[in-house]
Amino acid sequence: MRKAFIAGNWKMNMTAASGAALIKELAPLVADASCDVALCVPAILIPAMTEAAKGTNIKIGAENIHWAASGAYTGEISAEMLKEYGVEYAIIGHSERRQYFGETDETVNKRTLTALANGITPIVCVGELLEEREAGVTEKVLDKQLEIGLKDVEDVSKIVIAYEPVWAIGTGKTATDEQAQETIAYIRKKLGELFCPKCAEKVVIQYGGSMNAKNCKGLMAQPDIDGGLIGGASLKLDFATIVNYDK
Repeated sequence: MRKAFIAGNWKMNMTAASGAALIKELAPLVADASCDVALCVPAILIPAMTEAAKGTNIKIGAENIHWAASGAYTGEISAEMLKEYGVEYAIIGHSERRQYFGETDETVNKRTLTALANGITPIVCVGELLEEREAGVTEKVLDKQLEIGLKDVEDVSKIVIAYEPVWAIGTGKTATDEQAQETIAYIRKKLGELFCPKCAEKVVIQYGGSMNAKNCKGLMAQPDIDGGLIGGASLKLDFATIVNYDK
């Protein structure tokens, strides 16, 4: 039985003060959640947010991780740096990283393997552009992202997959419950082919295209959707409503 997992992605938002204030307000609202809860925050906020989340069920994650242990990689952050603050999750391959910062399926793979080797759970993002969906090549795009991004992974059950249709991120557009379920069911089928069907059944797959307080119940009711990777709604108390989708 897969345990649901709701994670926030703060992107380039919040300060130490505003982030800590939000966590203080969120903590009692999500304390009895039946799902796992995490907030993935900008690297500079990780120490302060780790402190703010102490004693709560909110885990703190990173928005990126580099594949090298150290070196001349200006602006990047290593697994060792993250582990020092108890970081348990790292978002990898978000469409914004792919679009703006040159992330490729190959670098997603390197980051994923490094996270796993260091005991950090990768939240690996996959998803198609609007023109790709309209051209009917969604499955082909996902195949490539999964085949390359998860190459040489030994235990796929230690990975979280976030399906984020790029056309639904930050646009207010959301895949219908049926569209999201159909595509995520395909992702699980593909994982079964790449690894094994039993392994694929253990993988937590989130939906990440503008899930919010209004649509979370319908999305979370789908059999293959195990959670959400939440952008804008994770910056406010609406996040608690999503976490408590089953109440």
